[in-house]
Amino acid sequence: MMAGRASLLAALMLGACGEATAPAWSGYAEGEYVYVAAPLAGALTRLEVQPGQDLSAGAPLFALESDLEQAARDEARARLAQALAEVDNAAKGRRSDEVAMTQAQLAQARAQATLARSDLMRQQQLLAQGFVSPARIDDARTALAQAEARVGELESALRVARLPARSDEQRAARAVADAASQALRQSQWREQQKVQRAPAAARVVDTYFRVGEWVPAGAPVVALLPAGAVKARFFVPEAEVASLAAGQYVQVTCDGCATPIVSRITRIATQAEYTPPVIYSNAQRAKLVFMVEAKPEGEAGARLHPGQPLDVRRATATAGAAASRP
Repeated sequence: MMAGRASLLAALMLGACGEATAPAWSGYAEGEYVYVAAPLAGALTRLEVQPGQDLSAGAPLFALESDLEQAARDEARARLAQALAEVDNAAKGRRSDEVAMTQAQLAQARAQATLARSDLMRQQQLLAQGFVSPARIDDARTALAQAEARVGELESALRVARLPARSDEQRAARAVADAASQALRQSQWREQQKVQRAPAAARVVDTYFRVGEWVPAGAPVVALLPAGAVKARFFVPEAEVASLAAGQYVQVTCDGCATPIVSRITRIATQAEYTPPVIYSNAQRAKLVFMVEAKPEGEAGARLHPGQPLDVRRATATAGAAASRP
């Protein structure tokens, strides 16, 4: 890589010495800024950076007050715990004490059924001896039927007590738990958005709020200039733009730049415009121009600063060939 850069620099110097200097297109360096904002509103509680500071990716930038989001998160976590408990409860039968109570009632009902059966047999014997009327037999049969029905009822209740909830109830409980889980995720996301970090290695360009001020939702708090996010923007007369294409190389020079900076054209405007009112050349007289943008190759773009006047020329054949090599 270093050898390729050295050959590129040598090609540029040879091209500059061996060819006549062509008229330059005027332009300036443009920064591709990143404006970091929070999607939620809140008072600014911490501002971790200052303009001109260089940051690594993930470095903290600022934080907004988040008491409401924290309370919502705790509430969502509690609701999730409740929903999960209901899911577990739906998968189980009744509590052991409730089952034991039903068992005791069943034992009592069976004892009453046994007593009613014995009473019926005794009444039948008395009827055969002529001591009771037939109505007493009917009463004894009715009491036995009621006792046996009570036994059957409690046996069914005991089987139900040992079963889990119905499948529909279990699905409903799981759906409630899933909804509570998603609500917790939303609360956690809202809380996380109150703290913003650098998305990439960058330099702090400016800050727009002070600690204690109210920050509206979506309002930028910090402006960053990521590494390698400076491009050349220049203006080409209408008569010359047809000879340019995206991917071609140009040479960018600036005041104080020791050597030209090879850049690749990334964009050519599709509509013409009038010559900008602020232009950094008295030689350029074209009325209609096309805006062209080019990105510096390698790390050479670090020498450019947004707003800096630039002169741009076509890259020589040797410089273009050297830049295209890996």
